[in-house]
Amino acid sequence: MNFRKFIKQFISGIMVILVFNTGCSKKSAVISKNETTDPIFKVIGYLPNRTDLLTAANQVDYSKITHLYIAFINPDSLGNLMGTANLKAVADLAHLKNVKIMASIGGGGAPKYYPSFLIGEKKTKLINDLVNLAVTNNLDGIDVDLEGALIDANYENFVVDLAAALKQKNKLVTAAIATVYKSQFTDKALAQFDFVNIMSYDRTGPWRPDRPGPHAPYSMAEEDLQYWLETRKIPKEKLTLGVPFYGYGFGGTAPESMSYKTILRQYPDSVNQDQMHLNGGMVYFNGLPTIKKKTELAKKKVSGVMIWQLMQDSTGVKSLLGEIDGVVKGR
Repeated sequence: MNFRKFIKQFISGIMVILVFNTGCSKKSAVISKNETTDPIFKVIGYLPNRTDLLTAANQVDYSKITHLYIAFINPDSLGNLMGTANLKAVADLAHLKNVKIMASIGGGGAPKYYPSFLIGEKKTKLINDLVNLAVTNNLDGIDVDLEGALIDANYENFVVDLAAALKQKNKLVTAAIATVYKSQFTDKALAQFDFVNIMSYDRTGPWRPDRPGPHAPYSMAEEDLQYWLETRKIPKEKLTLGVPFYGYGFGGTAPESMSYKTILRQYPDSVNQDQMHLNGGMVYFNGLPTIKKKTELAKKKVSGVMIWQLMQDSTGVKSLLGEIDGVVKGR
């Protein structure tokens, strides 16, 4: 090959490479270290479903959350869903702020008759009613917070059928889970959920006066994440870490429970602590440093944080949600 012919072919090759690179789609482009394909980090806040639901919903700082969970909507003894007033208005408000909204069923104080709604005709009616609730009120889905004895032999079949029905309507289905009930959750049941929120709190409480101490220490968050990620092999994209906006009291005449807001209202210097002496006893909670540290752990290990519950927060620089938001947005 002579030199002139070589140069001509070399230039042609360069042109082909340039055309290919400029014509390829963005999907073929190499992602730099500064870019990410990860989904948005979730910040899920529970909002208690009271008679003043709409008033409470108007107090939420939607700029700092991605999901709002209304807790709780449950059937009465006849199977009729309770607490549905103003749900559509709250959903419209959340969506206006680009926040997803879910109705949560169950809860720690779920009605004693609940097991009968997980089987037979009552199960069919409850699932149909929940799907209709989500569709009619423009909710993004249903959250299953069945705890303790309600995670029974019928739990798996219930969530399988509920998930199938919701997904037909393009709705989400999520769950609140606690490591204390770990043996009661089957892998098949857990696989039905779009994601699950670990209730990494309530290790102890007023129901265990013989076990005073922190109910939601940082070490518990580490242990919970290790179990669900490594032992149960749930992908990080399907897990969030729950944090408490409240504390429990032990001993003396300390209150059995106190919101973080109430704690700071009475004892403003407790903002950077996780416990305080009160009325001859001790109150244990999570202050700003621990919430920050847990959020950093969640950012590293999983795909979000979950909060019980939003109305228990303080305001301004003492806000736990504000601290979470600062970590999430890198401030």
